[in-house]
Amino acid sequence: MKALIVGAGRLGTQIAQVLAAARNDVTLVDHDEDRIAELEGRLAVRLAAGDACEPGFLEHTGALTTDLLIAATGNDEDNLVISLLAKRRFDVPRVAARVNDAENTWLFDHRWGVDIPVPAATPLISLIEEATGATDTVALLRLSKAGVNVIETAITAQSRAAGRALADIVLPAGTVITTVIRDGQPTVPTPDIRLQAGDELLVVSHAATEQEIHAAFQ
Repeated sequence: MKALIVGAGRLGTQIAQVLAAARNDVTLVDHDEDRIAELEGRLAVRLAAGDACEPGFLEHTGALTTDLLIAATGNDEDNLVISLLAKRRFDVPRVAARVNDAENTWLFDHRWGVDIPVPAATPLISLIEEATGATDTVALLRLSKAGVNVIETAITAQSRAAGRALADIVLPAGTVITTVIRDGQPTVPTPDIRLQAGDELLVVSHAATEQEIHAAFQ
């Protein structure tokens, strides 16, 4: 799935992390250039700085081919304009928008291009589930909200883990390998599975950093 998220605050960043960890094609945009610069290298998503209320910028960031747009800025007027452009001009199949002021809830409907209105106080689990139809993504979101990091790492021919069984890999404390993706197919990891070049691993940890996870395999 291709997702375009507008608003790189805590909410939009969290959604981007979760959707990217679930192997979706994610672009995160924000009008604040400093905020985008701050996120460079920290997220496995495309980042862009600009005004998403401008049709040209939305088109530049992939609105014509996106499957899901989430307007998650802190401004209801912006979220409505972005949603309307997404639906009417770019024909985005699914549009979700955050409602910051409860008094504006009545505006967030199909007339403004909104398929899924999300009140500020509402957890995003239902939003992600409805928008993507992926229960695995919902599980990842719950992990993220619980303070558990969701990290991807890839095995190459040069990786020291290539050819070794999972049981022989020493992982940081509090770390679990949840999925091994091989030839595009996710498999449940077992201790005797031997890692191969091209394998991608989805790892969750409540304590280890991304660098520590990569170091265990590379």
